[in-house]
Amino acid sequence: MMAQMLAPAAVLIAWSLVMLVWMAATRLPAMKRAGGGLGKAKPGGRGQDLEGVLDDRINWKAHNYAHLMEQPTLFYAVSVILALLGPTAGTIAAAWIYVGLRIVHSIWQATVNLVPVRFLLFLLSTAALVYLAVRALALTLFADPGVYA
Repeated sequence: MMAQMLAPAAVLIAWSLVMLVWMAATRLPAMKRAGGGLGKAKPGGRGQDLEGVLDDRINWKAHNYAHLMEQPTLFYAVSVILALLGPTAGTIAAAWIYVGLRIVHSIWQATVNLVPVRFLLFLLSTAALVYLAVRALALTLFADPGVYA
């Protein structure tokens, strides 16, 4: 069951790369149209510098990509812990729920971006992550050391 627990994490990694490509495919042409482009970027420039320069709809993809580099890092760690210590059908289901909600969150944020819906998707995915974290805590803090001797 180790592979089944790690599969959602692998899917979320692949999805993050899809968002990276989507962001670049929309942002780079928009930067060029705005008179910039990578060749004219100032030294030390950051993505945040494009706020107010590029259309918000273009920046939404970058915002989501940044979000995929934040909370999901906890998901990756908890996925490894649970995979090593014995995933259950419940933890595997919760991992898939987390990933599914994060993908829906990405699509929503990158296209429609109405905050109340986006926040609900974030809360629901966070609830799945909390469940996974509690399971990881239970398996690590209350592990029987005699089992590994």
